[in-house]
Amino acid sequence: MSSSLKDVAARAGVSPRTVSNVVNGSARVAAQTRQRVQEAIDELGYRPNLAARSLRAGRTGIIGLAIPEFQSPYFGELAGLLVDEARRRSWTVIIEQTRGDAEVERRLLTGDSGRVMDGLIISPWALTADELTSTAHTLPIVLLGERSSQGKADHVAVDSVAAADEATAHLLGLGRRRVAAIGLQPHLQNGTAQQRTEGYRRALRRAGIAPRPEWERSVTSLHREDGARAMAELLDGDSAPDAVFAFSDELALGAMHVAHLRGIRMPEQVAVVGFDDVEDGRFSHPALTTISPDKEQIAQRALQCLADRIYTPRNRVPATTLTIPHRLLVRGSTVPEAEVSG
Repeated sequence: MSSSLKDVAARAGVSPRTVSNVVNGSARVAAQTRQRVQEAIDELGYRPNLAARSLRAGRTGIIGLAIPEFQSPYFGELAGLLVDEARRRSWTVIIEQTRGDAEVERRLLTGDSGRVMDGLIISPWALTADELTSTAHTLPIVLLGERSSQGKADHVAVDSVAAADEATAHLLGLGRRRVAAIGLQPHLQNGTAQQRTEGYRRALRRAGIAPRPEWERSVTSLHREDGARAMAELLDGDSAPDAVFAFSDELALGAMHVAHLRGIRMPEQVAVVGFDDVEDGRFSHPALTTISPDKEQIAQRALQCLADRIYTPRNRVPATTLTIPHRLLVRGSTVPEAEVSG
């Protein structure tokens, strides 16, 4: 015999309305209460009647998630967390790969993609800030990443300027003075590379070091082969770096691969910092020092923003910009592993 909403309410010691709010995401519920209700749902195996609920509410129970690329470990890990969080709300997620194509992003934002969805979480790469704010959103939208929504849509992001500053300052604090940056992307409209470049340069200037063009390497993408190519160029230059800040962990891993092939010791001869805290970096040798965004919180807050937007008339909910915390995880690529605490 299947459990009912009332059974869950009795098990959790709350009202049926509170259980409904947790399932629907239609109202803010205290974290402890939400956890208690979710535990009761899991224990009893309760599954709401999605078809009936959607029919009554005029909704599908389906949301969209648009990410630039499936092969990126960062977006893969984040997508998994978003799907898990959506499942707790009994939502189905349709995942779209945009590959940074402006037309694909535009179609998704305007609802012209042919998908029937209640809302969309999107990490845009191609559209400019003006295009994002001028595009007529027919769906509730939550933006991920560094692209500003200028107050026109909910936005969940990490402060990439501050994070890049912290990563570079860490290298400078180790006594490194030839700190290179790998990951500039002048051909893209997204703000990721621009903000991380800004933070990198800011830390250098604060330390009395003028940024040098020969220490800044542009890439076509944020993959390992791009990091390897950029590192080879840096090492072949007139003044090889003693440290590298890579704008993604994939770039950092590619750079470390080239350093290893050339017999360069890390971190003794060159220290490397990445960005994203993907699983591969934890198992590289040496393990990769990295900026770790709180991906779980990104997923939770993005889904809560979307729920607020779906279940409340849009003119009654002001657009929200949420800055998610990050932390620097120091590992063997910048500090000898015997000296790394914890």
